[in-house]
Amino acid sequence: MLAVTLLPAAAASAQAEPDPREGLTPGTQTNSDGAAFTDPLRDAETASQGMELLAERSKPAYTGVAGAFNYSNINSDLAFQGDYAFSGNYRGFGVYDVSDPGEPVLRTTVNCPGGQGDVSVHGDLLFMSVESGSARVDCTTNPASTVFRGVRIFDISDPLAPVYVTGVQTCRGSHTHTLVTQPDVTDKVWVYNSGTSSIRAATQLAGCTPSSTTNPLTSAYSIDVIEVPLADPAAARVTSSPRLMASETSIAGLNPGGTQATLPADDPRASEPGSNAGGQRVSSTSACHDITAYPAVGLAAGACQGDGMLLDISDAANPVRVANVTDPNFAYWHSATFNDAGTKVVFTDEWGGGVGARCRPTDPTNWGANAIFDVVRDADGTPSLDWKSYYKIPNVQASNETCVAHNGNLIPVPGRDVMVQAWYEGGTSVFDFTDSADPQEIAFFDRGPYDATTFHQGGYWSTYWYDGNVYGNEIFLGFDSWGLTATDELSANEIQAAKDAKVGELNAQLQEPIVHDPSFTLVRATFDQAVRADALTAREAANVTKFVDRAEEQAVRRGETASATLRAQARQLRDADQQPLADELLRLAEDL
Repeated sequence: MLAVTLLPAAAASAQAEPDPREGLTPGTQTNSDGAAFTDPLRDAETASQGMELLAERSKPAYTGVAGAFNYSNINSDLAFQGDYAFSGNYRGFGVYDVSDPGEPVLRTTVNCPGGQGDVSVHGDLLFMSVESGSARVDCTTNPASTVFRGVRIFDISDPLAPVYVTGVQTCRGSHTHTLVTQPDVTDKVWVYNSGTSSIRAATQLAGCTPSSTTNPLTSAYSIDVIEVPLADPAAARVTSSPRLMASETSIAGLNPGGTQATLPADDPRASEPGSNAGGQRVSSTSACHDITAYPAVGLAAGACQGDGMLLDISDAANPVRVANVTDPNFAYWHSATFNDAGTKVVFTDEWGGGVGARCRPTDPTNWGANAIFDVVRDADGTPSLDWKSYYKIPNVQASNETCVAHNGNLIPVPGRDVMVQAWYEGGTSVFDFTDSADPQEIAFFDRGPYDATTFHQGGYWSTYWYDGNVYGNEIFLGFDSWGLTATDELSANEIQAAKDAKVGELNAQLQEPIVHDPSFTLVRATFDQAVRADALTAREAANVTKFVDRAEEQAVRRGETASATLRAQARQLRDADQQPLADELLRLAEDL
């Protein structure tokens, strides 16, 4: 992978004081007496760099809910398929037409309350997490109906008219879930269910057993594996509950939680300005909060309360923990993202549970942050996790703004590891972690607090890249879309190459390899990276520009001539030790 030169964080800070996100003018609410929040207005001041806000759509109304600030009407996670974005909500989900990213249109909503509302899609099916004890099997909150806590399945063969298929009950409900596929298996998928709530009584769901550190039948310290036959999704069922949190000697063998010891002064995890040397109060580990699967590399990364894990999912029906790590600066391991090569994992820490201000000037820069690990394999191929750095947005948020690391995914910039991520009221941040020891922010968008003085939970739950744009679910405001804009750290060619890498379906917790087809845009994106890294002499850069332009003109008339031009230039670059650019020239030559 080509080295990427970016402005060091300290230098960027010195040149951009004060940070434009600092002190943004707050918004107002529709009520004027200040007695209580009702519906927020989108009139708070915004700040951005490298991101253009294209559209803002107010949150839809759901049956039985009044006011955007109603805590039963919370936007949650997102999934995408074709022209549609599926917007999870504690009351169900909405379906947006995003065929025009600048003009997204809400096409329908599905009222099916249950809390959490984490969604994912596969073919004709949509899966939704349900955690609340008030949820019912008939998509109501009628106390007379049967309680439902688990994973619902909908038929979305017509995305504008979803049909409820079935629900799979689980002992701890479903806080999040992960869709898992297995290479060469086409007749079924699996859902890894992560329940973090209380364990249900056996009188409500047979087989549920209270939390215990000694009873091997306890429903704690495990996940649920749900098998879904694609030809008969109504037959979906829990097939196993692997005890991923157990050690060789104990059912509850992982992190017991509590206040952590202070790190030695020379520990690299305490070396950054503004960082803390351990001492965080961390969660004990009895469940996974979220799991991200990457079937192509046979691994999943589990963010499991007090531990980060790697799971072997080469047999998707039977995941096995193969590595785990703890961190004395991590309060709550929340979510995970692999880089495209599967050689790094970005874990997030939801310090404060997503209901506190954790990006204030007084907050540690390594608490409520991301931790970036390299995936290292020993001689036998067994993976482990090696800590390299932390990444956190600048601590300039107000004390009445919810802010901590939350959900994001990769942006398919060729030759680089780039991620977009939600930070609640801290907005969204795009950062480069190609050098896992030195991540750098390269773009952002932020909106001021909801109110001048009153604290209120909110902000972006998820911001994801999908087929050319970034989309965000704002907890109380609604659904937003952005385009990336060229900066010194991200060129127009790199953005276009990322746009060209279409997927057609996206679940952020199910990663698939990024594919870049050979193109002149891809060559120019790789060239831009070589120039940014100062890897070409002026003469070499001029030659590449001249011959690539010539080859593109030739390709219109004679592909063989264009191919010969590209091969000749590739040979010169290979001799000059410019392998990544040479490789892209040769790939394009072969394609022509």
